[in-house]
Amino acid sequence: MDAIITSFELLGTTLIIPMAVIGMTWGIFGGATPGLSPSITMALLLPFTYTMDPIPALVLLTSTYVGAEYGGSIPAILIRTPGTSASAATMIDGYEMRKQGRAGEALGISLQASSIGNFVGILCVILLTAPLSQLALAFKPSSYFALGILGLSVIVSVSEGMLFKGIIGALIGLMIATIGTDPVTGVGRFTYGNADLLTGVPIILVMVGLFAVGEVLEQVANRQPTAHISGGATKLKWPSWAVQLKTAKANLIGSVIGIFSGIMPGAGGTVASFMAYTEARRFSKTPEEFGKGSEEGVAAPECANNADAGVGLIPLLSFGIPASNSTAVLLGGFLIHGLIPGPVLFNRDPTILYGMFSGLLVASLALIPIAYMTLSASIWLVNRPKPYLFAFIAALVFSGAYSINNSPFDLGLVLASGILGYGMRYFGMPMLPTILGLVLGYMIESNYRRSLVISGGDYHIFIEDPVSVIFLSLAVLFLAGSLIREFRNRRLRPQDKEVSA
Repeated sequence: MDAIITSFELLGTTLIIPMAVIGMTWGIFGGATPGLSPSITMALLLPFTYTMDPIPALVLLTSTYVGAEYGGSIPAILIRTPGTSASAATMIDGYEMRKQGRAGEALGISLQASSIGNFVGILCVILLTAPLSQLALAFKPSSYFALGILGLSVIVSVSEGMLFKGIIGALIGLMIATIGTDPVTGVGRFTYGNADLLTGVPIILVMVGLFAVGEVLEQVANRQPTAHISGGATKLKWPSWAVQLKTAKANLIGSVIGIFSGIMPGAGGTVASFMAYTEARRFSKTPEEFGKGSEEGVAAPECANNADAGVGLIPLLSFGIPASNSTAVLLGGFLIHGLIPGPVLFNRDPTILYGMFSGLLVASLALIPIAYMTLSASIWLVNRPKPYLFAFIAALVFSGAYSINNSPFDLGLVLASGILGYGMRYFGMPMLPTILGLVLGYMIESNYRRSLVISGGDYHIFIEDPVSVIFLSLAVLFLAGSLIREFRNRRLRPQDKEVSA
């Protein structure tokens, strides 16, 4: 009850409501722009949150995350180009409805399903985050080390089909994390005499460079033509009662799958949306309509990827482990303000998390009216030539990065990270392993060495701690399961080629 009262008080005394509205609007525009993922849309805002108070800053970032997940469905339905990877499943039936002259109805179904998924996901975050975080109060340094290893085990899941590249990406992140001052001895390392590196490489600058600048460089190199929405203005049409009843089961399926996918490490909204699409077709009374403009085929994946986005915040807020690119960027927002998500934050200053939860609820409620008001602007933005769009993004990135410390050195770090991001995209390397290595590197190293200091160099400390044993066992299980699936897929690929031949 005290938490609820505190949340309502924060709504009237802080900038939660305007930041939720601004973040939602910016997120919809970012999601509606092909090439800008939710993580990139959030990363563009990171430098500008540096001077803000923690609560409005976090509300701005999380609201952007929520808005971008919905915004990706707009170009997916209208021009058959998913704004985000999670909206690819929505494109299947959404674009077919658009070809049938039902674009407004498809947009309305997508909006309703996104709203339901958002609310379900946010409700799970509010109800589950605090109890789970309390479990972490019993953690010792060995427990945190094992938790970091468990977080790194996600690399195998998100690198399916390119395991070797995922491992290389993680090693790059771990190497960057070692730059700066030694966490135990306090000696500078890998700084090469540069005082700017004594505090380490700022995560915020690396994230902005990898996601935003790297994407701009890739888009410039590819020079893909801009797709246009033709046929005049498209008006969003709220689904009728008959359509709502028809899509109710699909929304339920999407919500359930989104929840479980959000909890599973490395699954993500894309997996959730396609799983929901498949299961909705399995349990539909009219499965023959799927792929031909089915309302259920639009509702299920949209509900799933939005629920997944909300539930995906739980590992970050409870244990400080990001499970996706977007939550990794959000972790950067916490670190900017000297905050470490987890049980310590819940006990030390729960007001920050209550304020963020309030902002998420406001953003969820504001999604529908803002979507109606911004549709025309989103369509206009989709039709802009890409050179102008990415020139604006580049200017936004570098001006924001420079404004943090007014340092040209920071600009160099952003540019270097962008070149690294472009190289990783060029060679098909997943981005999340690098971010995980960068974020978890300090946690793993510092707690590993502290554990050995406590035990006098005895490695038995890692198997004498029950929590450590559980996390290490889970990491082994995730690793083994993913490796088995990887080798099985490799054995099947030659057979698939023979069949296709």
